[in-house]
Amino acid sequence: MTRELRSAGWGVERRPFDLRLQWGVTDRQGRSALPTRVRLFPRLTGANLVAELPGSGPGPVVVVGAHLDTVQGSPGADDNASGVAAVLELARLLGQLPRRPAVVLLLSDMEELGFVGARAAARDLARGRHVKGMLCLESVGFYSDEPGSQRLPGGFPLLFPEAVRQVRARDGRGDCAFVVHRRSSQAAADFWVRAAEQAGPRLKGIALRDPRPDGFLGSLAGLVVPPLNNLGRSDHAAFWNRGIPALMVTDSADFRNRHYHRPGDTPATLDYDRLAAVVAATAATAVFWAPSRGS
Repeated sequence: MTRELRSAGWGVERRPFDLRLQWGVTDRQGRSALPTRVRLFPRLTGANLVAELPGSGPGPVVVVGAHLDTVQGSPGADDNASGVAAVLELARLLGQLPRRPAVVLLLSDMEELGFVGARAAARDLARGRHVKGMLCLESVGFYSDEPGSQRLPGGFPLLFPEAVRQVRARDGRGDCAFVVHRRSSQAAADFWVRAAEQAGPRLKGIALRDPRPDGFLGSLAGLVVPPLNNLGRSDHAAFWNRGIPALMVTDSADFRNRHYHRPGDTPATLDYDRLAAVVAATAATAVFWAPSRGS
C-alpha cells in the first residue's frame, strides 16, 4: 500500500503505536452487530499509515480513512479491503488535481478490536493542526438488487423514519450506500449523496443523521438509546469522540452482507461498478470539504 500511495504522488508515514491497558473487543469470527466481547488488553502494538501530498502545510485538513484489518477467519474483501481499495484509488484521483486539496489519507490498524488505531490517529492528527472533518469508508463494496436483501436494526423505524421510508420504497433492495453523519457533518453528507447520484453508475445514497452531539456526551447517549450505537461502528467514532465532525459511508455490513466476518467475504462478492461510484462521490466530497492549496 505504501508503494501504491507513493506512486500516486503522496508522501507516506508509518506511525506505530504502543498502548497499555486498552479496553476493546475480541476479533473472533461472528455476526454480532455490536461489541459483546469486551475485554481489557494489557498491551496493543500496531501501526497506522498516514499520507499527504507534498507541500502540505500546518493548515486545516480533512481526513479520509479506512481500516486495514479484518477478523480471524475472514478474507475481509468487503470488511474492509473495499474501503482500503477506495482510499488507494482516491489517492490516484486527488494526486492528479492541479490544486492540491488539504486531505490526509489514513489507513488505520486494529479497527476490529475497538477502533484502536483510529483512536491513536485522531489524537495524533489533532495535535498542532485543525482537523476540519473525517470521512470513513467502512464496508463499501457489497450490493444486492434482490428485494428484501436490506435489513435495518431494531428501533430504526422510530428513530429514522425517512431513511426507512426510502429503503422500503426500493422494496428493501440493498442497492444503496448509507451516509452516517451528525449535525456537524450535515453539509458534507448532503454533498456526498448528491455526488453519488451524479456518478457513473448512479448510486443512491441514504443519509442517516445521528442525533447525538460530538464529544464525550455523544458516546454516553448510546447507553440510553442502544440502537444509536449501530451508527458508531467504525473509525469515524474515534473522531466524533474528540469533537471532530465526521461521517461514515457504508453498505451496512451485516445488515446486508451475509458473508460479514465469515470466510465467504471474498473479492468475487463485490460490486466494482458501485464501488467506483463510492470513490467518485468521496473524492468530490473531500475536495468540497477541504481547503485547496496551490501547487
